[in-house]
Amino acid sequence: MSEEQEILFDVKHGAGFITLNRPKALNALTLAMIHEMNLQLAAWQEDASVKAVVIQGAGERAFCAGGDVRAVWEAGRQGDPLTEEFFREEYRLNRKIHVFAKPYVALIDGITMGGGVGLSVHGSHRVAGDRTMVAMPEVGIGLFPDVGGTYFLPRLPGRIGLFLALTGWRLSAADAVYCGVATDYVPSERRDELVAAFAGLDWTAAQPDTLVDGLIERFKADPGASVLAEHQQLIDHCFSARSVESILAELDKAGDDWAAKIAAIIRKQSPTSLKVTFAQLEKGAELEFDQAMIQEYRMSQAFMAGRDFYEGIRALLVDKDQQPKWAPDDLSEVSAELVEAHFRSLGERDLTFP
Repeated sequence: MSEEQEILFDVKHGAGFITLNRPKALNALTLAMIHEMNLQLAAWQEDASVKAVVIQGAGERAFCAGGDVRAVWEAGRQGDPLTEEFFREEYRLNRKIHVFAKPYVALIDGITMGGGVGLSVHGSHRVAGDRTMVAMPEVGIGLFPDVGGTYFLPRLPGRIGLFLALTGWRLSAADAVYCGVATDYVPSERRDELVAAFAGLDWTAAQPDTLVDGLIERFKADPGASVLAEHQQLIDHCFSARSVESILAELDKAGDDWAAKIAAIIRKQSPTSLKVTFAQLEKGAELEFDQAMIQEYRMSQAFMAGRDFYEGIRALLVDKDQQPKWAPDDLSEVSAELVEAHFRSLGERDLTFP
């Protein structure tokens, strides 16, 4: 495959194939990739000869490690409008996947984080493999779990969505299937065979949804035991608390090694991100999808105007000292007014869906 093309499209016997083609960058999404995919999905939606879409990442390491946040970081420091355009177009793509009327199969066999979750979780089928590692780690870079996290995270079983949002916890294939982020598990060694089978389907034999379900059924297997399942009761109890501080207090009281580990992870994250994310998911549980995405765009622009995102990217991706200096650096200093400011209308700049 050509490294020059960041995203590849092909149609084989009624199946549209998308390949994210930046393996050295773990297939991270650029604005150009987002533009191209938006256009291609729109075309395939109207093309009656295309019955289903299959999306995968080039190489074996990643499906998609997220959006190109380094580029957004650089743009924000220079006052470049990419900080508006990237989020606007990415969220429109998330919505296009959510409303796509044909089977949309994401092969998430590899690292699937942030923007990569947005390219997969809103589709009809999300197929995990042995290399699957799914996470929404945004609170660790001074951001929030976006790309539709407002909508899908509160709808996961129990309080798992909030747990994932506040910790950036990495899901295995078994965990992803357990909580519904993935719909199926197919062993990695059978991935190429599965892809080839999509190109050989007889689309006249039944409805596309039925054919796709049947095909995946032929390849799927048991992903094994889920770690999250073992801790569901503890997660539900601790993360039902009514504030981030109260969640930490419940974790501390649990007297459990795993709970102590989770509390330590949360305490490393941006305090502003934590409190805004808590409010985000509380609101998101009551929002329709389009409302959720409009809210996320407002939040994205508030974070772009803030400080912690730039400090988080500096510490983790630029200087790589892993020592972000958050401001405020304590949960008690993040006021309710600061949190609510992240949800204010942008007026004419609010996200729209053309």
